[in-house]
Amino acid sequence: MPVLRLFGPAREAAGASFAEVPGDSVGEVVQEATLRYGESFSALLPRCRLWVNGEPAGPETPLASGDEVAVLPPVSGG
Repeated sequence: MPVLRLFGPAREAAGASFAEVPGDSVGEVVQEATLRYGESFSALLPRCRLWVNGEPAGPETPLASGDEVAVLPPVSGG
């Protein structure tokens, strides 16, 4: 099963820094996470980047068991 890693505001909205989430693609994992974590998590997603195993990914990116999907909110500061 893929592992979802959450950072910054996404972690705060979900109340967890990681979770195993079922899905055969990034889009399926994100959809399941949205159902699991609700509206505040869902509202952040349009501003986030998605990565799989350290590489940029899109919703159609296929996943295998053990793959790591990272949800990276925008970084602010200077």
